[in-house]
Amino acid sequence: MHGTTASSMTSNGNGRTGLRPGRAAPASGGIASGNLKAAIETFGLTKFYGKVRGIVDLSLVVPEGQIFGFIGPNGAGKSTTIRTLLGLLRPTRGTARLLGHDVTNPHEAARARAQVGYVPGEVNYYDNLRVADLLAYSASFYPNGNTAECVRRRHELAELLDLDLSRRIDALSLGNRKKVALIQALQHRPRLLILDEPTSGLDPLVQARLFELLRAENRAGMTVFFSSHVLNEVQRLCDSVAIIRDGRLVTVEDVETLRARQVRRVKVTLPAAGEAQARATVEPLLSLPGVSDARWESNHTDLPHAVSFLYSGHPRELLSTLASIPVSDVLIEEPSLEEIFLQYYGDYGVEGAQEGSTEAAGGVTEQASREGTE
Repeated sequence: MHGTTASSMTSNGNGRTGLRPGRAAPASGGIASGNLKAAIETFGLTKFYGKVRGIVDLSLVVPEGQIFGFIGPNGAGKSTTIRTLLGLLRPTRGTARLLGHDVTNPHEAARARAQVGYVPGEVNYYDNLRVADLLAYSASFYPNGNTAECVRRRHELAELLDLDLSRRIDALSLGNRKKVALIQALQHRPRLLILDEPTSGLDPLVQARLFELLRAENRAGMTVFFSSHVLNEVQRLCDSVAIIRDGRLVTVEDVETLRARQVRRVKVTLPAAGEAQARATVEPLLSLPGVSDARWESNHTDLPHAVSFLYSGHPRELLSTLASIPVSDVLIEEPSLEEIFLQYYGDYGVEGAQEGSTEAAGGVTEQASREGTE
């Protein structure tokens, strides 16, 4: 089973994740006191899989009571960070505190996890279980897991997310399995909710319901750590955001600052014309303040030409200039995260491309490194 019961999870060798016998330790008075200023703290947190980079010298503070975004391209180290925070991976060096507890200490980590909900990026369950049975079993690992309140909340969440609890896991689509993981993570009312790409597989309507739910839970006091590679999701939901690239923390900013730096990829298609005429036509456009990374897509004589560029200036100036020149088509879209990083942060954090991504390789190398030690 792969979900919130991280305190007792282990691989069973067949690609699924199961539960070790025994419950997570109940929360101590220190966790429940509400006096902590930080839900998550990392200090030089580093994880290598052999020689392959995971995360490097990650120092981060996530205040309690926030919806905190954690964003980066695929392979940046987001999942490695989360798994290390939860004690599912051992750091190479550095440490971290989750709800005031040292995650490198197994007993401390178990106490913290008793008040954490976790949705992994990839959800895998035992196929022959019914959803209701799986959720009840998962809830039993928490001090308040199968109380009447938890059962009631489970059914409320299922109704909100439109999930039939009587169905078997093997009959569920990817999106419905993700709904199971979300209910599993929320049913025991965790103090801290950690989400790793939670919207993958969800249709837009369910995504909107999820965001409403997360805002409501946050207003009630829950801290949300929201990992994603989709900038628009983070901008819509989060208070602050940490940006990670190539395993290193690039910056931490509030979302309003990020919005003020809004950048768009603009593609302008011109009527058929010669190259010289096409370039002369778009010269006023490419001269606007805030234009960068201009790319021509065709330089063949007497064919339609298209030019794309990043634009961070005021929309009024862009639209006014577009209206003054002949165009066949205009496309304005959000650029890739990589383009945004290059626009604002240059090559900060780029290291050892030959080392590759650990998000895919980590499972194999980590299992080999831990063999015989757990």
